Amino acid sequence: MARYHIETYGCTSNRGESRQIERKLRDAGHKPVDGPDEADVAIMNTCTVVEKTEHNMLRRAQELEDETADLIVTGCMALAQGEEFEQAGVDAQVLHWDDVPTAIRNGECPTPESGTDPVIDGVVGILPIARGCMSDCSYCITKQATGKIDSPPVSENVEKARALVHAGAKEIRITGQDTGVYGWDDGERKLHVLLDRICDIEGDFRVRVGMANPKGVHGIREELAEVFTENEKLYNFIHAPVQSGSNDVLGDMRRQHQVSEFVEVVETFDERLDHWTLSTDFIVGFPSETARDHEQSMALFREVRPEKVNVTRFSKRPGTDADDMKGLGGQTKKDRSKEMSELKRDIVAEAYDELVGTTREVLVVEDGTGDSVKCRDGAYRQIIVQEASEYDFEVGDFVDVEVTGHNTVYALADPV
Repeated sequence: MARYHIETYGCTSNRGESRQIERKLRDAGHKPVDGPDEADVAIMNTCTVVEKTEHNMLRRAQELEDETADLIVTGCMALAQGEEFEQAGVDAQVLHWDDVPTAIRNGECPTPESGTDPVIDGVVGILPIARGCMSDCSYCITKQATGKIDSPPVSENVEKARALVHAGAKEIRITGQDTGVYGWDDGERKLHVLLDRICDIEGDFRVRVGMANPKGVHGIREELAEVFTENEKLYNFIHAPVQSGSNDVLGDMRRQHQVSEFVEVVETFDERLDHWTLSTDFIVGFPSETARDHEQSMALFREVRPEKVNVTRFSKRPGTDADDMKGLGGQTKKDRSKEMSELKRDIVAEAYDELVGTTREVLVVEDGTGDSVKCRDGAYRQIIVQEASEYDFEVGDFVDVEVTGHNTVYALADPV
């Protein structure tokens, strides 16, 4: 869990995006602090309306870089002129708004403070299916707060899901510190059983599965792939954070999986599903990571070609075993992060290029900036429709759209 400081510049749309970022950060257990000098990470939501504003953004980013351990730059200038920060010598991660909360997690499990109570936000129902995990990662402070996995019965979670659907949820997000080990405390993993039962609930809705570590998924990969194949209500989306392409580094991280197990999960879903989205995480610059280890991560990235990737520069958390390890230099971490982030942009852009010209059914999930709406297709890709009011699009609608272009991390579409 990280301490964060956020600064917002520009219009009301930017302020709205910052509120969404903060909500997700707080839901995941992160804590706001009064200033950047007290924070593990500072977030700067930028504006670039005129040249003077651009200069002010660069100057403030340079100040924040000196005042905090880690800096994330997002917002309009970050998206339109992200290279300006690098050219100005600012050591920062330049991210889209939607990627900020997961980037801050530093590879740790999400840790909502609300326990396992479901909540509904608009048409999105949040269903934590369990608390805790089965891992003992050397860099993770979250485990000190959550403990081992504690799984309520399948029937209890199904009733919670049913209540969310009856309350108007059109998208149910299955969450947990590690959804892949749900049921392990009872002697067997039951995620596939739970998903199948939830999809049997009457109603027109979609289900997204939250983070599941590769080790937990690997043991039930065939059963999970079968459930995804048989249920159209499930988004064809898996978030399995591999963290490194080196077994040596995974050992030092005390991750429970090997690279080969992660690859076998990907291969299983590739064989069973025509279109699906792989989301994963990489930590670059772990204290024991060598140049060869980094190259192995890059090679794995090229092999599995995930469409959604969180690239995090390692930072130590107090009280963890990794906190006692001699760290790598900041420039090394910066260089490796830059190299992987550039590869990420190329691979993600290629995936979205392939969407252009296709027609897809999407669910309108939430209002976007201005007169736009954010939608999700069957593989949980984000698709933006502009001037939504002209088409009477409302949150919760299922509509057909044609993809006309993309902005690397999301697609643009017009109604059919």
